[in-house]
Amino acid sequence: MSVVAQAAVLVIFPVTAAAVGSVVAVLRRPGPRTVSGIQHFAAGVVMAALVGEVLPELRQEGRLPWAVAGFVAGVGVVLSLGAYERRRDALPGTPAEGPTPPGPRMPGSTKRSAARSAALPVGLLITVGIDLVLDGLLVGLGVTLGSTQGLILTIALTIEILFLGLSVTAELTESGQPAARAALISSGLGLLTAVGAIGGAAVLGGAGRPVLAAVLAFGAAALLYLAVEELLVEAHEETETPLLVAMFFLGFLAIYVLAELAA
Repeated sequence: MSVVAQAAVLVIFPVTAAAVGSVVAVLRRPGPRTVSGIQHFAAGVVMAALVGEVLPELRQEGRLPWAVAGFVAGVGVVLSLGAYERRRDALPGTPAEGPTPPGPRMPGSTKRSAARSAALPVGLLITVGIDLVLDGLLVGLGVTLGSTQGLILTIALTIEILFLGLSVTAELTESGQPAARAALISSGLGLLTAVGAIGGAAVLGGAGRPVLAAVLAFGAAALLYLAVEELLVEAHEETETPLLVAMFFLGFLAIYVLAELAA
């Protein structure tokens, strides 16, 4: 099976997760402690994928200048998306306080609810779309590294996208969109993950080692930001308990065991 075909198969899972998260957000949102526990678990999964799969491959490439350039570019992208989100939150008409939608605070989500209006929040959808394309690119990158790496990165991103679907749908409904329309829009955005995954696999499948090193470093920066600055920050808004913290280590251990079994 070609790398493009493998990416097309694997990306079904995060695309489905976006749809599931959208439906759950409309039918019955999970409680804050449940969200925090799974966010801890997801952060552990993402960190394990970064430490166990991406960074070792990056070191094997041995292209330090390209790796540094890719990492700096990745940091620039995620910080720019975060800065855009904060500027959008500060626009007139955005309430200073409001309920936090469930799920990780990705570059396309917000901690504060949008003003209730029938207008579609285009800025939100653009940033979410960019984020999902980047997530898909990481799936395509994983496939080019190997079947095990592709599977592990897909698992990590599937959990993340599940909560992104929850968060975006909640955001849309709070901005005045009908529940069914909000779920449909959020599910549709999930298809951008497939665009990133298939496109990434097609481009990276024949890429040279310098380019692959740069993209690996870019992906490492994105995963690090996701785990440390998004998932854990949101998870820590709930009162910490030993059980919640243990979920982080359980997620890390689950990916480590999976990688060992698949090796």
